[in-house]
Amino acid sequence: MAARDKPEILSVRTAARSRLFHIESVNLRFGNGREVEYERLAGERPARKAVIIVPVLDRRTLLLIREYAVGIEEYVLGLAQGMVDRGETLAQAANRELMEEVGYGARRISRLCTLDLAPNYLSYRTDVVLAEDLYPRALPGDEPEPLEVVPWPLADLPGLLRGGRVTEARSVAALFLARMHLEDAAPTTGAAAAPFGA
Repeated sequence: MAARDKPEILSVRTAARSRLFHIESVNLRFGNGREVEYERLAGERPARKAVIIVPVLDRRTLLLIREYAVGIEEYVLGLAQGMVDRGETLAQAANRELMEEVGYGARRISRLCTLDLAPNYLSYRTDVVLAEDLYPRALPGDEPEPLEVVPWPLADLPGLLRGGRVTEARSVAALFLARMHLEDAAPTTGAAAAPFGA
């Protein structure tokens, strides 16, 4: 399939702004001449990166956190995540967030991929990283209450979904991406670990 030319941006204006959110109205002209107005939740320019971390305590256990999510007014189970501060590398940000939210540092951090979140409306992107070879190390975070750390067997990811324990889409995707990465890296000769999901 041949790539299409991007539509021409005719104008961008602020439609609404709050302390946290900036909504832009974007007027576009597509290649067929049609003009359309879209709204999007604007991010910072230049865009700041975000990271979501899958911490693996050993080859059988991952560490989740439970925290309050004001958007749905519920406590949710998910993964440590946060913004990459100015001057930080992705690995440094992941390690800092891990120490602040989970109470561990990681000697090995591997970037798995980048996920978009509702790209029709948001410019928000998150890098998914796998954190391995963990060691205890806590840093003070900015959460209003201590986060609950919940160990979970890596082999039972389907149980997280079946029970509705993890519902946040980025966490679900990151968990399965990490599992695939670890399966690909598992030894194929000798005394191999039990397969995931067994």
